[in-house]
Amino acid sequence: MTTTPISVDEFQALEQRVLRTVELIRKERELRSTAEQENSALKELLDHASSENTQLNSEIAALRDERTQVKSRVDAMLQQMDEIL
Repeated sequence: MTTTPISVDEFQALEQRVLRTVELIRKERELRSTAEQENSALKELLDHASSENTQLNSEIAALRDERTQVKSRVDAMLQQMDEIL
């Protein structure tokens, strides 16, 4: 097995590339962690908004039913008034 000697400059250049690679990986991990935290926060917001949306849709349906009932009662009263007059 033969080894080729490398110069000090080549070794330093390699060392610098390794250090840059390590720094790049560290930054990418930090960015990934930040993105995962933001994703988690957004999922919580979405879950809350979805829950609120479901609740509001239920309230709207109840109000529509109530409006229909009130309209029917008013129509019945108006019909009775028409019969009286």
